[in-house]
Amino acid sequence: MKYSFLSVLLTFSLFSVLSVGPAFAQKTTGPESGSLVIAGGGRIGDDILLKFIELSGGMEAPLIVVPTAAGSDSYTQDANVAKDFRRLGAQNVSVMHTDDRSEADSPAFAEKIAQAGGVWFGGGRQWRLVDAYGGTATEAAFRKVLENGGAIGGSSAGATIQGSYLARGDTKNNQIMMGDHEVGFGYVKNIAIDQHVLARNRQFDLFTILDEKPDLLGVGIDEGTAMIVQGNVFEVMGPSYVLVYDQQFWSREGSSLKNLPEDNRKFFFLRNGNRYDMLAREVLRR
Repeated sequence: MKYSFLSVLLTFSLFSVLSVGPAFAQKTTGPESGSLVIAGGGRIGDDILLKFIELSGGMEAPLIVVPTAAGSDSYTQDANVAKDFRRLGAQNVSVMHTDDRSEADSPAFAEKIAQAGGVWFGGGRQWRLVDAYGGTATEAAFRKVLENGGAIGGSSAGATIQGSYLARGDTKNNQIMMGDHEVGFGYVKNIAIDQHVLARNRQFDLFTILDEKPDLLGVGIDEGTAMIVQGNVFEVMGPSYVLVYDQQFWSREGSSLKNLPEDNRKFFFLRNGNRYDMLAREVLRR
């Protein structure tokens, strides 16, 4: 039997469509330079904190801890993980906080941030970080840390703020997934990041956002666990799991014998050492 060029082309095109995952109008991409440590809350292990110190330039690099999300008026120099960084050997750790936008927009405040090797956002309510720093010179200084090859890290609220869509950003309570603050600092573009996911049985909550914004990549991080992001790829670090909501399913066992939900209700788990390409939306095999 002879096949026309057109029929071969159509067959190849159909095969191509069937052999890839869903198409998305918006791409999910990480930072062009620098690294992110995005942790899911709870107690963060020393291995993750040491990784952050390493990515920030080592023990002598200037590290800044920003505890603003917790909502206090002032903080000591041991606030959040600052004391832990020093215990692990970091030599130059500062706690910086303001809820005064004029101070956050001042060159004196922002310049110290820009010169840091790493900035760590503490937990609390992520909208407080937006209210304090969004659109100011300090927010630009945070991004400068990445441009200089440093690291941005954070846990709980400090994880969600790193995404482009601000999950749980409502000022009334933390159960409203799409609230009065919807824009994060966007170190990863086209993503919504949730935290405390398994510890608080939040594994279905991201669908509230993804039903309205299906192009977003959804990621949920459990307590004590982190995504280490470099470029468009993240690696899981820690004892629990990262949940990925990309309208696909992945398992070491395959999926041919599994009873799976519709694409818009699928998610899967990644564990310590697993790597994921956010731009290609695929698990990277070792």
